[in-house]
Amino acid sequence: MRPVFIFLAALFGLLSHPVLAHFKLNQNVRVHHVKHSDEGLDVYLRMPLSYLVAELVGPEGQDGLPVPAPYTYNQIEDGALMHYLDQAALLSDPDRLAILAADTVNLSAMGQLQPATVMSMRLYPLGSEPGFATLAEAQDATTAGDVYPTAVGETYVGDVMLDLHIRYAAGPVGTYSMSHRSNPGLPGQDETANLILDYNNGQIRTFRATGLMHDPITISGSATAAASTFVVEGIRHILEGPDHVLFVLCMIIGALNLKSLLARVTGFTLGHTVTLILGFFGIAPSGAWFIPTVELAIAVSIIYAAVMAVQPPEQEHWDLKAFAITSGIGLLHGFGFSFMLHQILRVDAPNVWQSLLAFNVGVELGQLMIVVLVWPLVLFLRKQPGRVWIGSRAAVAVCASLIAMVWVVERAEFFL
Repeated sequence: MRPVFIFLAALFGLLSHPVLAHFKLNQNVRVHHVKHSDEGLDVYLRMPLSYLVAELVGPEGQDGLPVPAPYTYNQIEDGALMHYLDQAALLSDPDRLAILAADTVNLSAMGQLQPATVMSMRLYPLGSEPGFATLAEAQDATTAGDVYPTAVGETYVGDVMLDLHIRYAAGPVGTYSMSHRSNPGLPGQDETANLILDYNNGQIRTFRATGLMHDPITISGSATAAASTFVVEGIRHILEGPDHVLFVLCMIIGALNLKSLLARVTGFTLGHTVTLILGFFGIAPSGAWFIPTVELAIAVSIIYAAVMAVQPPEQEHWDLKAFAITSGIGLLHGFGFSFMLHQILRVDAPNVWQSLLAFNVGVELGQLMIVVLVWPLVLFLRKQPGRVWIGSRAAVAVCASLIAMVWVVERAEFFL
């Protein structure tokens, strides 16, 4: 029993921090549209400006402030150092900033790093940037209007998006790899959502990667390779989402047998698949209250699942009841999945259904991994003296409930 409690104590310590995983990607998104031609590749890139300039801040000067990064200036506000876009510098010499941005992208074809030529660049205040979901939108965004809207007042660097058109004159290209060199040192940068849409021979392949993309991503015409990147992201999302992991864990330990386990897993799968699709396509309430309400309800669902795990069945048709309950709770978690996915994949993006399906398959595989890992341990503990299994199950349920209660308090603050 002692190892079980040690493990649970460690788990509690790791998971008891605030969990808002569905909202980490709001501004940490880079979108790449790559168009093939006989001359080579045209890349249309959208990324936050802070990803480019944050690591270029210089050492501390005589005034006690760091030397501003190119195209920025510093200002102290309420005792905090703030970084602003230097619009005068941008308008007087935009080409240098465009070259700095292009230099952060590595594109290799046929085993050779390809030289880049900057074709155009535009910057937009966050929230006013034009669409970038399709190739046509990306082409318009990188050429339309001024380099930066002249009527905009002072703007934080973190509130500026940069759109860039780069050309690689490599000739006809089949397979290539792409990576980024920048390391801005920003909170949440490891959760950066990278979307790469490849347009070649009338086919569109959508690839997905998380993080700074220091390791090259290989892009090919393979539909399977493209879909696999979304499968991986679905697996990551459930395995790295503590709230989802805890619910599945409680669901497993509450199953009476394999039939009961299958009923619970099937119900959860059905529920979250429905609302993942509905939520992604916007068939859900749009009020500001909805997302916090779902996040709060997900935390409450963990407490309910923990109670259900230790409460013995008192009626017939328990499997059917468990199926219905986990289906209902799955509806909540499906909305949670959709909130994150909607940040990186637009409804009007190419191949949206294939990407959506692949992501959901990844979620299922992640859930299956947890089941495969935990269920044999549950069977082993059940073969031990009764107090061992009962105590272990209760310990898991109590720890899960305590962690979820912390999240309930944190998420309820939105409504206070």
